[in-house]
Amino acid sequence: MTRSVLCAVDISNPGQDDHVLKMAHRLADLDGAQLDVITVLPDFGKSVVGGFFEKGHHDKAVEAARAAMNKQITACLGADINTAVRHVVATGSAYEEVLKLAKESDCGLIVIGAHKPGIADFFLGPNAARIVRHSTCNVFVVRARNSPFGPATD
Repeated sequence: MTRSVLCAVDISNPGQDDHVLKMAHRLADLDGAQLDVITVLPDFGKSVVGGFFEKGHHDKAVEAARAAMNKQITACLGADINTAVRHVVATGSAYEEVLKLAKESDCGLIVIGAHKPGIADFFLGPNAARIVRHSTCNVFVVRARNSPFGPATD
């Protein structure tokens, strides 16, 4: 058995990362590895903007993100698989939190999506690029379905 597979998803657009989740599950299943799924919330509490939010906003946001992640994974992979998935909701910079969890959990593979349509598919988004560049483990980039490099398979 290999180390865990860490899949990063954006829960703000339900269903957008379903192909990424399916690929991460497939890769984890191939090696009998634990599947960990992370989503990262922005940290508004430490910025000037933080003063405009009510007390307890962050806790409510984490709770809502956890529920949305649970719903998305169940809809995409099924309830039985969802019970075995470790759900992580982090706060901060997306790429920093993904890399931090990857290091802390000693994962063997990070699975991320690249969601830029058209000509931009030749480039990775800033979070994906930083994860690929700075990761100490393997990174599998799943292209969007409309990528000129071919569709992701289910």
